[in-house]
Amino acid sequence: MSFGIERALRARIVAAMKSASIAVALSLVALAPAASNPASPSAQVRAAEAAFAAAMEQRDLPAFESLVSAEAVFFTKEKALRGKAAVVAQWKQFFEAPAAPFSWAPETIEVLDSGRLALSSGPVYDRSRKLIGRFTSIWRLEDDGKWRVVFDKGCPVCP
Repeated sequence: MSFGIERALRARIVAAMKSASIAVALSLVALAPAASNPASPSAQVRAAEAAFAAAMEQRDLPAFESLVSAEAVFFTKEKALRGKAAVVAQWKQFFEAPAAPFSWAPETIEVLDSGRLALSSGPVYDRSRKLIGRFTSIWRLEDDGKWRVVFDKGCPVCP
């Protein structure tokens, strides 16, 4: 084999190996689970729900309000509260005491494949950490890129 042909063949082999290496690397990235990606929609919703709960714990009504959608619907025992203003007006009472009257934590997070709507649910505890209920919230990725609650409903624990 002449030196020119050998060099051309070696260059083609190196190029093929580079292409194969890139393909393998891209395949590994594609196969990595979404939950391990801190920027995944599921991780974003979990962080938003945790921030929502932390706002209550830290007595930070403005932070709580920032996570409620303008067109949110929150359910009480008696009625549905419609709109951010109504929700914040009703929930303001829970922020008045020095200690939070209850707390919650996300347990389950499910996000639609579109990555724009999600459900979070989990336990609700009283001040003594006794389980008193469960919550379910629906989150929407809004046009400004932030997740906000659009529906929220709590229920007592089953006896």
